[in-house]
Amino acid sequence: MSDSYFPRWRVVADPAPGAVIAPDERLSWSKNAAMGAQHVVAMFGSTVLAPLLMGFDPNVAILMSGIGTLIFFLFVGGRVPSYLGSSFAFIGGVVAVTGYAGGGPNANIGVALGAIIACGLVYALIGVGVCAAGRRAAGWIEALMPPVVTGAVVAVIGLNLAPIAAKGAMGQGTFDAVMALVTIVCVGGIAVFTRGMVQRLLILVGLILACVVYAICANGLGLGKPIDFSGVAAAAWLGLPHFSAPVFQADAMGLIVPVAIILVAENLGHVKAVSAMTGRDMDRYLGRAFIGDGVATMVSGAVGGTGVTTYAENIGVMAVTRIYSSIVFVIAALIAIALGFSPKFGALIQTIPGPVLGGMSVVVFGLIAIAGARIWVVNRVDFSDNRNLIVAAVTLVLGAGDFTLKLGGFLLGGIGTATFGAIILYALLRGGARRPE
Repeated sequence: MSDSYFPRWRVVADPAPGAVIAPDERLSWSKNAAMGAQHVVAMFGSTVLAPLLMGFDPNVAILMSGIGTLIFFLFVGGRVPSYLGSSFAFIGGVVAVTGYAGGGPNANIGVALGAIIACGLVYALIGVGVCAAGRRAAGWIEALMPPVVTGAVVAVIGLNLAPIAAKGAMGQGTFDAVMALVTIVCVGGIAVFTRGMVQRLLILVGLILACVVYAICANGLGLGKPIDFSGVAAAAWLGLPHFSAPVFQADAMGLIVPVAIILVAENLGHVKAVSAMTGRDMDRYLGRAFIGDGVATMVSGAVGGTGVTTYAENIGVMAVTRIYSSIVFVIAALIAIALGFSPKFGALIQTIPGPVLGGMSVVVFGLIAIAGARIWVVNRVDFSDNRNLIVAAVTLVLGAGDFTLKLGGFLLGGIGTATFGAIILYALLRGGARRPE
């Protein structure tokens, strides 16, 4: 490996079928561009859905996902291939501090943005601490957040958001509820009955299919509120997205700052996954990865974007293609930035019907909850160990019940109390695990 800050990216002009392209290698520029476009498609569904569920401008979210990916690339020196997209971990906190009830822009977005910036700062400071501690930090983090803890925390995100998903799916009447269920069936059908890249893009393809069905029923048969495309026709092809300014409030920061712990767990998992797939030890870049993600979240929040995180969707694309070249993500980021400056693209996203978003929320939030359970299964968490049993049980109830603590001027919501509770409870019980008789 080169001693320079950035790799030299050795060109692999004609790779054999199925050959592994390492992070410090690259294909021809035409193939790099195609791979970059594929990564944009992979992240698109989730990166757009998250801001819509929080009342943020999706154009800003797409733009900042590209800029955030470039920031991350710079901090890790192009050594860790990753795409940064909108994080779903922020949704519960943002909805709580803004009182957002769906349907258009979030009127209190500034309060959420200030808290997102504060979260990014804490996240970046954790990264600084990890850099200072060196390679030992990865072991410490894994000791504080073993699979039983990270699995419970991830599951809590989905469970905490379940009431929001159910409310969105019910909509304003029977037609809305039925269309939400149709959306769920569309996504499920794509997930089960398709293969290859279509299956990997189940959120995006399922969303498009559900919108087509809705348009046939509403615009064609007059069964519901028609989709209005007048905004798309009137929007310009190029222009600035709607930026927003942050407002800093202590109670809002108290609810959202704990999300930094969740982002640490996500990023740690990403680095470990890429290390396993490439056969390269990337623990040395862990602190820089945390700082890059934290700074990207701060920059995004400063202009009206969502908090960002490393994306599992793009890890999946790398696993399928076996192309881990980090330069591909620079191209993907530049494509996303270009899309962010298209008001017509943003207007098209805004035409997505509410019932379709509601049904999609049920699927996505459910998948988040199940992802936590999958962490337990993959890591073979032993629930005959009373310590694991108690930690998981208490964490799930605190998060699902939105257990909130008021600490002076700070409010710690369900996700925050569940996250810190899981870490602290595991540490307290660590030396005294007992098996049932």
